Amino acid sequence: MVKEITLVLSPKQASSEEFYHSIIANKLNISAKRISHIQVKNRSIDARGKQVKIQLRVFVFIDESPIEEPKIEFNYQNVSAKQPVIIVGAGPAGLFAALKLLQLGLKPIIIERGADVTTRKRHIANIHKNVELNPESNYGFGEGGAGTFSDGKLYTRSKKRGSVKEILQILQYHGASQDILIDAHPHIGSDKLPDIIKSIRKAIIEFGGEVHFNTRLKELVIKDFEIDGVKTQNNDTISAKALVLATGHSARDIYTMLHNQGVTLEAKSFAMGVRIEHPQELIDSIQYSCQNRGPYLPAATYSLVQQVENRGVYSFCMCPGGVVVPASTNNNEMVVNGMSPSNRNTRWANSGMVVEMQLNDIGGNQEQNVLNGLKFQQEFEQMAFNNGGDGQIAPAQRLVDFYQGKISNNLPESSFRPGVQSSPMHEWMPEFIRKRLQVGLHSFDQKMKGYFTNEALLLGVESRTSSPLRIPRDKETFQHPKIKGLFPSGEGAGYAGGIASSAIDGQNCAQKVYELLN
Repeated sequence: MVKEITLVLSPKQASSEEFYHSIIANKLNISAKRISHIQVKNRSIDARGKQVKIQLRVFVFIDESPIEEPKIEFNYQNVSAKQPVIIVGAGPAGLFAALKLLQLGLKPIIIERGADVTTRKRHIANIHKNVELNPESNYGFGEGGAGTFSDGKLYTRSKKRGSVKEILQILQYHGASQDILIDAHPHIGSDKLPDIIKSIRKAIIEFGGEVHFNTRLKELVIKDFEIDGVKTQNNDTISAKALVLATGHSARDIYTMLHNQGVTLEAKSFAMGVRIEHPQELIDSIQYSCQNRGPYLPAATYSLVQQVENRGVYSFCMCPGGVVVPASTNNNEMVVNGMSPSNRNTRWANSGMVVEMQLNDIGGNQEQNVLNGLKFQQEFEQMAFNNGGDGQIAPAQRLVDFYQGKISNNLPESSFRPGVQSSPMHEWMPEFIRKRLQVGLHSFDQKMKGYFTNEALLLGVESRTSSPLRIPRDKETFQHPKIKGLFPSGEGAGYAGGIASSAIDGQNCAQKVYELLN
C-alpha cells in the first residue's frame, strides 16, 4: 500500500527522516515498523507565522517495497553526419536547444564568443582582483552564459511554455542535486554549475555536435530572405539553413549588427537600478522572526514590489548567503550582479533593486531609433564607472544616506571583491530612477521591518535585468517574420528570464527548427 500525505513540521523535524518517521506512523495510525520507505516529493517553507514551518508532501510505502524510480533516458542520436543547425551562444537557451536537437536527429553547431568554463574561471578571477577585464570572457560571456556564475535559481512561472520538470531532470542527470526535483524554489549554486555545464558540453560533442569557443558572430549570411549560415570574426563561414540566436541580453554588438543588416528589432520595457546588500543575519531575523535561524533553516530570501508613480520598483534575482559580483562586459562600464554558492553560507544577502522603465521614460523616438534603450542602458553603466573607483571598484552608498541625499562618510564591509568607494549616487543617478528607488526602498520597511537601515549598502549599477530590445518572431513557427530559418531565443531575444525559462525556450526553438527542416 502507498499513501500520499502532507506534513507540516518544524525545521528540525523536517531535516531528517529519523524525526518524521514516527510522526507519519502516528498520522496514519499504524506501527512505525510497517513503513518500509518514505519518498519526499515536494518541500516548501512557510514563514508567514511567528513559527516557521516546513511542508512536505510524501509517498509512504506500507508493507511493500518502494517503487524504483525509472532511469532517466534522453535518447540522444549520433548526429555527426546529420543536417547542421547553428546555435549562437552557449547559455541555457543554446545548450538546451542543442540537447533537444540531439534527440531530434539534427546536428547542433554551437559558436560561443567566450571561453570554456574552466578558462572563464581564470578570467573572472582577474576581474575580482581588479587586474583585467576580458570583454569576451567574463560574467556575461562564456560557456554557460550569465547563468553559470549565478545563484542557479530554477524557479519559473513559464510552466505553460514547456516542461520545467524535464529541465530539472536534465540538470540532475548532469550532476545537480536530487533536491532540485523536490524543492518549491530549487537552486543549484555557483560552485556546482560549472561542472554541470561541462557535462552538458561533453554530451553534445559525444553525440556528434560541435562546440566552438572564442568564436564571435560577425554577421548573418542571408540569401533571398532565408538563413544560409553565418560569418565569424575571422571571416570563416559556417553554412546551415537554420540558426538559433541565443546570445543573451549583454551582446550589444549583436543587436547593432542585426539592425545594420536590416533585421527587424522592437524596443521594449526593461528595468534598471542598484544592487542592495544586507547582513544575512538581519534578513533572517526579519523573515523568520528570530535572532538565530539555527542549523535547520536555509538563509532567508525575500521578494518585494511597490508601485511608485506608475512604475514598479521591485527586488530582482535575490541571492541569500551570496556575494555581489562585477558583471561588466567592457572596461568603461560598471555593472554589478549577485550570485550564491550551493550552501548559501556567506554573511551577506543581496538583491537587485530596480525600477521599471517604459519607452517614454528614455526619450527619443523609439520607432526611428530602436536602439535608444540600449544606448541609455550603456550611458547608465558609464555613469557608474565614472563615479566609482579605478577599474572595477564600484560606487556605493549606505541606504539611509541615499534616501536622505547624504554622502556616506564610511561604508560597511561588502562582499564585492574588487572593492567599493563611497559615491553620491543620489546626485548622478537619473532623477526618475533615483526618486522612485528612494520612495520604494523606504516603503519596503513597512513590509519587512528593519529592511530600511544604514547597515544596508547600495552598489551601482544593476542594469542587465533584461534586454531593452526584442527580436520579433512568429508565434507559431518561432521564426523571425522576415527571415526564414532565423529563430530568436532566450533572454537576449526577449522571450525568457532566467535559467529554466531560457532552457525551455531553447527546447521549443529546437522543436520548431526540426519542423522547418523536415
